[in-house]
Amino acid sequence: MARGKLRLYLGAAPGVGKTYAMLNEGWRRKERGTDVVIGWVEEHGRPQTDAQIRDLEILGRRQVDYRGHTIEEMDVDGILARRPEFVLVDALAHSNAPGSRHAKRWEDVEELLDAGINVISTVNLQHLESLNDVVERITGVAQHETVPDRVVRSADQLELVDMAPEALRRRLAHGNVYPAERIDAALSNYFRAGNLTALRELALLWVADRVDQELHDYRERHGIAGQWETKERVVVSLTGAPGGAVLIRRAARMAMRTKAELIGVHVRTDDGLSGSGTDGLARNRALLHELDGRYVEVVGADVAPALVQVARTENATQLVMGASHRSRLTEFVRGSVINSVIREAGGALDVHIIATDTDDESGSDDPDRRGGTRPRHRPSMLSPLTTRRRAGALLLGIVGFPLLTVLMTASRSHVDLSVALSSYLLVVVAVAAIGGVWPAALAALAGFLLSNYYFAPPLHTFTIADVRDVLSLVIFLVVAGSVSVLVDLSARRSAGAVQARADAHMLARVAGRLVSPDADLLPELLDELLVAFRLEAASVLRPAGGTGGTGGTEGAGDRASAWTVLVAAGLQPPRTPAESTVAIPLTGADQLALRGPDLTITERDILTGFAAQLATALERERLNAEAAQAEALAGADELRSALLAAVSHDLRTPLASIKAASSSLLSAQLEFGPEETRILLQTIDHESDRLSSLVENLLDMSRIQSGAIESAAADVPVGAVVEAAMASLGTRAADVDVQLPDSLPRLHVDAVLLERVLANLIDNALVHGAGSPVRVEAGFVADSVDIRVTDRGPGIRPGERDTAFRPFQRLGDTTSHAGVGLGLAVSRGFVGTMGGELEIEDTPGGGCTMVVRFPCPDAQRHPAGGSADGDPAVSAASEHPVESTPWP
Repeated sequence: MARGKLRLYLGAAPGVGKTYAMLNEGWRRKERGTDVVIGWVEEHGRPQTDAQIRDLEILGRRQVDYRGHTIEEMDVDGILARRPEFVLVDALAHSNAPGSRHAKRWEDVEELLDAGINVISTVNLQHLESLNDVVERITGVAQHETVPDRVVRSADQLELVDMAPEALRRRLAHGNVYPAERIDAALSNYFRAGNLTALRELALLWVADRVDQELHDYRERHGIAGQWETKERVVVSLTGAPGGAVLIRRAARMAMRTKAELIGVHVRTDDGLSGSGTDGLARNRALLHELDGRYVEVVGADVAPALVQVARTENATQLVMGASHRSRLTEFVRGSVINSVIREAGGALDVHIIATDTDDESGSDDPDRRGGTRPRHRPSMLSPLTTRRRAGALLLGIVGFPLLTVLMTASRSHVDLSVALSSYLLVVVAVAAIGGVWPAALAALAGFLLSNYYFAPPLHTFTIADVRDVLSLVIFLVVAGSVSVLVDLSARRSAGAVQARADAHMLARVAGRLVSPDADLLPELLDELLVAFRLEAASVLRPAGGTGGTGGTEGAGDRASAWTVLVAAGLQPPRTPAESTVAIPLTGADQLALRGPDLTITERDILTGFAAQLATALERERLNAEAAQAEALAGADELRSALLAAVSHDLRTPLASIKAASSSLLSAQLEFGPEETRILLQTIDHESDRLSSLVENLLDMSRIQSGAIESAAADVPVGAVVEAAMASLGTRAADVDVQLPDSLPRLHVDAVLLERVLANLIDNALVHGAGSPVRVEAGFVADSVDIRVTDRGPGIRPGERDTAFRPFQRLGDTTSHAGVGLGLAVSRGFVGTMGGELEIEDTPGGGCTMVVRFPCPDAQRHPAGGSADGDPAVSAASEHPVESTPWP
């Protein structure tokens, strides 16, 4: 079965006519003979909209009972049974009543589409998920009903229903949108002219973006490579060379005049060598960002085709390039990029060539550049090989040429000039491969002279009799030199590629560490820095008294006479910027101080990127610290709120009972008999005990959270502690079943605290066990003693067990015997203080089991059936008052 089609009317604001347009489209289709029904239409009481229903069939609505009210919803089953060709469904973002098949109406529409039914629907801009918060900031009105953007974007037809702000306000004033009593409030709030203008622009941009994506998909499906000038896009070529700022500003002005998008493109060649304009590119990217441009970087063997390809991919209409400052000789040898771009672009792309000044970047803040001088990085003619390799190449030439000459002169009858030149060329290639261009140049000269002296007639002179020999020697010299240069260039490119790959891997590792959950990243980053740049030591410094925030750094070094070392690595790390070889500013006044060998320009560029990552790590640590502090404050506020909410009720209840009973006894107008007087006095006594235990639990919770509880641990028998806890509960614990084996080891715990824990748990089981038997048992399992308090009550769901141990949690218990919700929190705090664990498990067959577990790896088993008599720790526990805290 083919999926149905979805047509959507997207409204820029309420009241623009979405429902009107939907009904009109439905009636138009019905007039042409299409089977169209109304599945749902919003009833706003607008006569002009209601008139568009005309003779369209309206399906019945489904009745939903919710909290004593009857709610009408769209009848999806009725529509599926009717199976019309088209169904009109208003208000796509509507939330269905609880108990419906789907939570949202758009999910109902998805089901209808899957069933092959075509749907025409409506939705407002403020209900789009991606724009919901933006609309709220514009209008100040929060919309809680949203539709995922993918649903709207997947519509087969999307039509924007738009209206000028003043026209919509007139409709509103005439009563065509809202009733008369709501008009003034709407005009002065949501429907202000500025709000409507912003919503209109937002809707146009959203729809235009969808149309642009559809156009891109269409061109890809049909293989259309040429530019379609549906939207202006200006591409500016960036190289990092002087004058880049001029190009960017000129391109930005062109883009602004035509309402076009600005895109900066840098083509990095794939020869393995990094360019020399890294600093300039960084400044270009920053300026591009300030001018709301977008930066794109690609890799290509040839700049011109790669640049034109990016322009075509972006569907650009204009390309801006700087005029070339190469010499005519360089252009003749290497070709003109500008001419190549013009040839590649053809007539579909306008190419603008802008003259720039090579000595001024128009906005550079480099002091060297402001002074009129600019340090230029000239690549060394020496290959990036070690001195040891170059010395080895020289040694090979010194040994190889004489040895080869001796061998060839000994076989002079078989060796002529051509053989000698070929043999010497092999030595030159070997020297070039080992030592680079300069040792190879010396080897080529040596081969030239040796060939002339020993093998070019007349022999043993530097004169040459035959012109052909002169030509052979010259060709040898040229070939040897060319081979030397090529081998050296290959070595340089290979070394550059290896270094670039190593730098990329290093930065990738650093970036990976930044997103890792590890808290302390700075030491690892500094260790990485030492290895990557062969440094002796590194440290991150902060001025004494500084905060390391994001404030300015002006004058920081002058004000700070002392520095604090945040983190250091290496031997004798610098403690002030003055002790370092290189000092790089980080966030705020923080400095990265390095000591080691001098760095090249390329290494400094990489180091700048590394410093940015390090600054990010510092900023992350600062934000984590602030977040932890904020979380602690939030937790304290939450605890304070819970305390006030719980205590305000639980303190008032016993106080009210005490006040009522005492006032009655003191009243001169009332007379009570002995029995009534006893009942009132018992009420005062019971509520006083309840109030005392509540205050005691609050004090215990405060001591636990502040870490002020000290455990007076001693070896005590489990049975004695259980017996004391049962005794503290009085007759309420008479029916508790206690099963303790005689072989239990003694526990090294605080008997007073453990008695209070067990009393709390047993009392909770009695209160919440729904009258079922409560059982206390213990056992020695896996070097631990488990004390289990089991009931057959409703239990605690697994998802709520962690919450049960939080302070002031009752998990929905609002019965009159419920306490303030501190019992389990206090019990877990006491058990944790004694080195144990308190957990919740399910009781087989239903109910809850509280498990108190203490490790006893070296336990000595003693009979556990003794009483508290004779044990001073347990005796003291029996005298300590125990509060029976209800189940939270």
